[in-house]
Amino acid sequence: MAKTDRPAYDFRGVTKKDAALLRGWLSSPHITAWRAEPELELAKILSHIDSISVEPIIVELNGKPIAYIETYDPHMEDGHPYQDQPFGTIGIDISIGDAANLNRGQGSAILEQLTEILFEEGATRLIVDPDPANAAAIKAYSKAGFAALDTRTSAYGSALMMALDNPEPALDPLD
Repeated sequence: MAKTDRPAYDFRGVTKKDAALLRGWLSSPHITAWRAEPELELAKILSHIDSISVEPIIVELNGKPIAYIETYDPHMEDGHPYQDQPFGTIGIDISIGDAANLNRGQGSAILEQLTEILFEEGATRLIVDPDPANAAAIKAYSKAGFAALDTRTSAYGSALMMALDNPEPALDPLD
């Protein structure tokens, strides 16, 4: 799908009113296969509503919520395992909410639009860390331009670190 032909997604912050929606998504088999226990995940998401290091986001298409995204700065969390990444790196976690939206190109299209926004805001690198066995996620990330860096251990187990660098990095003010 060409960038001009792709749907336009809206991104909005998660609110406490989204708890029931998120609980339903987090309890879906396509999500529980890769994430922790749904109530723990929900509590973690809701705890980030006012966070300065993690931004929980609902993705909407035509006014309907279809996905959850979390962006985070690994340099703003003490001891984060990805602090070896360059400053200006933003991590992304994405989950398609309703299984009916799987395998339709939504994940990569959402990521393409989000990467444009994050790069315009000054991010220098974007990272994702799917489970190496999650072929669908790796395919979506690759389609959105992410490339494998290495394999690591995350809080959830083995993780394939993938990155996408800003093609037009911000100029260094000292240059």
